[in-house]
Amino acid sequence: MPRLRLGTGELMRVLVVDSDRSNGNRLSTQLKRHGYDVEICATGTEALEMHEKFDLFLIDLLLPDIDGLEVCRTVRAKSDIPVIAFTDAGMKLDRILCLQAGCDDCMAKPYGFRELLARIDAVLRRSRPEPARVARAAAIAHGSLCIDPETREVRLNGRLISLTLKEFDLLHRLASEPQTVHSRASLMAGVWGFPGRHIPGTRASRTIDTHVSAVRAKLGSPDWIITVRGVGFRMGRV
Repeated sequence: MPRLRLGTGELMRVLVVDSDRSNGNRLSTQLKRHGYDVEICATGTEALEMHEKFDLFLIDLLLPDIDGLEVCRTVRAKSDIPVIAFTDAGMKLDRILCLQAGCDDCMAKPYGFRELLARIDAVLRRSRPEPARVARAAAIAHGSLCIDPETREVRLNGRLISLTLKEFDLLHRLASEPQTVHSRASLMAGVWGFPGRHIPGTRASRTIDTHVSAVRAKLGSPDWIITVRGVGFRMGRV
């Protein structure tokens, strides 16, 4: 069955990062047979240049130019793309470091392709709500901005704005209650799922500020999200 992206008719795009071209080609062929649109690269530099246009990131940590863990950290700092890493068997510490670096899963080589498919499905279920589970809510019209929770699309003056998963969730939460000033704690709890007593202040501030800045930049104006000093953020209007 073709793996379609949520709300579109396009195939899910996968970036395979593997310095061993034969391994990369073999994995690409298998994934394509199961309905994925796949591209391959062999270096960390290429991966960092390419990853933003993909829906899933599969990376072998053994790269010729940049440490694979550093690639994972950099990708996670910029994107919410699901990441599965591959490491050598017996390297338990590497698998722990992978998860700490922001990977959604880590598999020891050699691995079975059926297990990989199952792990991909599990990671995608966690990161992307299935259409049947998405609330049947009406689109939010906020000035020239339209936010559709059904398709998870954002349009500004009719132009599609590409947001990451968390950027969309953040914007949708603010726009759903445009008169409310949302505290950082409430945003971390509502968007990132952190229980209030477990929210680390510095981390919360950095995470939210990074995502707010990204949304403002993509919408073309800082006035879409207003900072209420000492309190939090609310929706603005341009």
